Amino acid sequence: MSENTKIVVIGGGYAGTLAANRLSARADVEITLVNPRARFVERIRLHQLVAGTSAAAVDFGSMLGPGVRLVVDSVTRIDTAARAVELESGGALDYDYCLYAVGSTATTPASVPGAAEFAYPLGEWEHAQRLRRALDAAPADARITVVGSGPSGIETAAELAEQGHTVALLAGGRLAPTVSAPARRSITKWLTRNGVDVRDTARVAEVRADQVVLDDGTVLNSSVTIWTVGFGVPDLAARSGLRTDHLGRLRTDETLTSIDDDRVLAAGDAAAPSDQPLRMSCQAAGPLGATAADTLLARLAGNQPTGLSIGFIGTGISLGRRAGTIQLSHRDDSPRNLHLGGKAAAFLKEAVCKATVSGIQKEGRKPGSFMSLKGSGDRLEKSALDTVDQ
Repeated sequence: MSENTKIVVIGGGYAGTLAANRLSARADVEITLVNPRARFVERIRLHQLVAGTSAAAVDFGSMLGPGVRLVVDSVTRIDTAARAVELESGGALDYDYCLYAVGSTATTPASVPGAAEFAYPLGEWEHAQRLRRALDAAPADARITVVGSGPSGIETAAELAEQGHTVALLAGGRLAPTVSAPARRSITKWLTRNGVDVRDTARVAEVRADQVVLDDGTVLNSSVTIWTVGFGVPDLAARSGLRTDHLGRLRTDETLTSIDDDRVLAAGDAAAPSDQPLRMSCQAAGPLGATAADTLLARLAGNQPTGLSIGFIGTGISLGRRAGTIQLSHRDDSPRNLHLGGKAAAFLKEAVCKATVSGIQKEGRKPGSFMSLKGSGDRLEKSALDTVDQ
């Protein structure tokens, strides 16, 4: 190794940006953050970007600590033998340690005819920009169809409805399946009261340029169809010869170290610790980024890293700008029979969104300041029990 340890962080999302800031606690490290965009994207606000209620991006100059260098580029391959990250621009960055935080993206299924061609996914900045242009070009009375029952689908439908659009929400079996029954009723009530055509059991069989065909043969007019079902991850790890799970997430141990190379760590949506990954979410991304950084800092200090311990608090769902639902959860992410709704939930959700950004910024100013809830007991033992119960 050189006198200073070179660390390359791939991906400037919630996990990667926080990890890069946290690593700057040491003065003898050179931290480089590689990201394809010059601005930090607030992914949890992309539905607002689409509706025109938020820019959903922050300048990286305000997000990164003084010890972190930003390189705006895309990584095409990790050469683990040479310990180098190859860039799309043709250059390469040598590393002593590489932190893999490429995040996740939205996908459209090949099994649904027309979905890839005509539906608009909403998982990245570019997706949101493309969708925004399509909505701007659509007639004022255009019918918009949102496919998906989770928070992304609900928030997108609600945001657009509040802006005066005609919206149908196709839940594919059950609206908001991960929240409690009272919270689900609250969400459904707001959506229907605000004109959203909620179809709980509707499943899409085909997407056309201006229509959606359901599995029962029903044909719905749809000027713009938004697809919010399913997540995927970039295939960078697999292309680099590192082992991944079935979705392409990098397989790690409980310290978030790759099972193939102890100079590669992972955090965020693209990490699969012990083949028991956490729910893809902003809520998990920050703590995963902090854990990966702490693992590396412990190694540099000659100490033994501690295992993963992350607890969940709940799920916040915005219903436009003036209402929302907060589903409280147990630390293992299972829902409690307790939720908060209305204006209070909207206020709390907005506060959380702002705190997510300010927390990363604070970590840049004061590395080590980020704190998160710890998990309850042995998460691997809990996962094994859940598997047996099923």
